[in-house]
Amino acid sequence: MPQLSRRSLFSGVPIFGAASAATTQGAVSQRYIDSGDDPLFMSAAKLARLIRAKQLSATEVVKLHIARIEAVSPKINAVVAMCFERALQEASDADDAQARGKQLGPLHGVPMTIKDSFDTEGVVSTAGTLGRKTFVPAKDATVVARARAAGAILLGKTNTPEFTLGIGPRGTDNLIYGLTRNPYHPDYQPGGSSGGSAANVAAGGASFDIGSDWYGSIRDPSHACGVAGLKPSQGLCPRTGHIIGYGGLFDSFQQVGPIARRVEDLALLLPILAGPDNWDAATVPVPVGDPAAIDVSRLRVAFYPTNGLNRPSDEMQALVKRCAALFEQAGCRVTEDMPPKMSELAGARGDFSGTTGGLLTRRLLEKSGTTQPYPHLPMGGQEKPSADLTRFAEELDAARSEQLAWFENYDVILCPASLRAALPLDRVVPPPQPPPGKDGKRPRSPYYLGVYNSNGWPAGVVRAGTSAEDPGMPLGVQVIGRPWRDDQVIAALAYIEHHTGGYQRPPL
Repeated sequence: MPQLSRRSLFSGVPIFGAASAATTQGAVSQRYIDSGDDPLFMSAAKLARLIRAKQLSATEVVKLHIARIEAVSPKINAVVAMCFERALQEASDADDAQARGKQLGPLHGVPMTIKDSFDTEGVVSTAGTLGRKTFVPAKDATVVARARAAGAILLGKTNTPEFTLGIGPRGTDNLIYGLTRNPYHPDYQPGGSSGGSAANVAAGGASFDIGSDWYGSIRDPSHACGVAGLKPSQGLCPRTGHIIGYGGLFDSFQQVGPIARRVEDLALLLPILAGPDNWDAATVPVPVGDPAAIDVSRLRVAFYPTNGLNRPSDEMQALVKRCAALFEQAGCRVTEDMPPKMSELAGARGDFSGTTGGLLTRRLLEKSGTTQPYPHLPMGGQEKPSADLTRFAEELDAARSEQLAWFENYDVILCPASLRAALPLDRVVPPPQPPPGKDGKRPRSPYYLGVYNSNGWPAGVVRAGTSAEDPGMPLGVQVIGRPWRDDQVIAALAYIEHHTGGYQRPPL
């Protein structure tokens, strides 16, 4: 077992205030340092430090990012609504405040974009649906307001499929703004539904974005675009002001969280976004742990390269195995294992969601005043009796409980972030069809991302390799944690990033 340093994995100034003995003990091998010197591609944490140190001004930084968006937008169509004039004014105000000795917060002067499914005060917020084409909210979504209160400056909105649900064969696409492309290759998809968010961050158009995750919608584009994304624990971040918000039958499936180029930014952003807002009733006042306090060598790691039903590509499976080996090298107890009842969980969620016959979609269309939906927006089928709804909810909870009991033996799980690298545009890959079981029934195929919405566990993705099958395209690995242990997820992601290199600038 190699000797591990006791120094923090994260760089420079402590992420969460002043350093203490508790927060500087027990991290992994070497200090993580973002060595980038380009403000467009360095971490948000490093950029914030340079602005605080007056080595860069907020105005300089915002102008650089505006120019970058204008240069790459014709190629990838990621930022679809801009508020550049306001951003420049806010940057000037931030510089004036700093000249008076006042810091606006830990994100002072850092430019961001926001997925167009979130409300943004004074900036058109369409959610990709024609009925909201000119809708301008009077109030920010909670997580947007918190990022702005911490000093971040909004540059614009990033593209999303209609209501985040209408993901068609081309990924992130809608009838208002059209198609978003992958910054690593314009003929490839950026993933979805936070495809515009991940594509713009990867392309250097913003330091970070905030996405939403209903069935993998933060993690899939993070994998496809080679960035880092986190779906927090269910109940950690409020969804107030998102097009699919809080409450209702499907309340537990939706989480919102950060997308950035570097894992240290997930650690910086999560405590800013987290916590009750006294409106989203499902949000719980659980403190966010410090990833820098995690001794990675003590983590108990389960990994599975394939779930046995949805077979990833050989290179995706090999990537998961290589990442598992990194934790073995750190001295972790590493076991090839996976949660039980994965097919049952996937089936129960599908059956449960289908009981309303597409009522959620129909209500969204009605509320938005949309009469022409995107062709691939799921409209649902026939409504089921309430007895079916009750039975499927019980099956869903039973699978969740059995999985939670299994997780007592581990701290984190490693598994594929997808079946393969990002898909080329318009290539339709049919879902795998597992063979029938002994009872003659075909098991439900559990998707590697969606099952962790169904049980509400924190899950993140970081780039850990590059595809040979689709040359130059990023490959991500997924890390899942126990409820409320987002700190362990982030620490494990950072460890993988440190040893694999993480984000790489696209040739755009």
